[in-house]
Amino acid sequence: MQLHLQTWPAIEHYLRDNRTVIMPIGSTEQHGPNGLLGTDAITAEAVARGVGEATGTLVAPVIAVGMAQHHLAFPGSMALRPGTLIAVIRDCVESLALHGFERFFFINGHGGNVASTTAAFSEIYAAASFGGGAGTRLRCTLRNWYETPGVAALSRELYGEQEGSHATPSEVALTWYLHPDRAMPMNLDPPVAPRGSFTDAADLRRNFPDGRIGSNPGLATIEHGKRIYDAAVHDLSRELRRWTCPSS
Repeated sequence: MQLHLQTWPAIEHYLRDNRTVIMPIGSTEQHGPNGLLGTDAITAEAVARGVGEATGTLVAPVIAVGMAQHHLAFPGSMALRPGTLIAVIRDCVESLALHGFERFFFINGHGGNVASTTAAFSEIYAAASFGGGAGTRLRCTLRNWYETPGVAALSRELYGEQEGSHATPSEVALTWYLHPDRAMPMNLDPPVAPRGSFTDAADLRRNFPDGRIGSNPGLATIEHGKRIYDAAVHDLSRELRRWTCPSS
């Protein structure tokens, strides 16, 4: 059940029994030579829709541009400054809260979003605290689909140390499962990209010239992507049910 495909009376009806909404958030940034620019948004949105279908929970439109300044030396990458992303998240949550939504389950596809997203949650709670009123019923939580137990186990089984940390075979495989017409298998040189740290966009491009960090997305397959998708939806559906139970 996607929010943007509903009418306002349908949302009003939904809110009679359910105050939870799933919030997918990703990024639009380079993912190496054979990974799609929209990988982080595509995967977060797809997993969120799967969780929504499994749990009967409404899914908001994906926030498709994230905190990705470090990828801006690669053409096509887009980014929001940390403060901008914090404001976007806060405005999205507070808009829906006006209508009665109380629980916001963020499904994230991009590690660079984590700090800004959790900071946005702190801003939301701080507004209630400094307001001096009775507080807020709003609850926000963040889950990274690529770190669920099932996905982590599959990544170890399928890729081992070649999973890496950016343009990973697991995320590339998932996008290929979702968009098989965009699959681009290739042999990479070197097969496993170097590891290391970076600061700004120029530093990342200098240290990791093809955009990969410690990964070998040449190992990705469409079949792997199906297994990874199923694991992510299974794990996060269980997490959502646990989080929304009356005692939480």
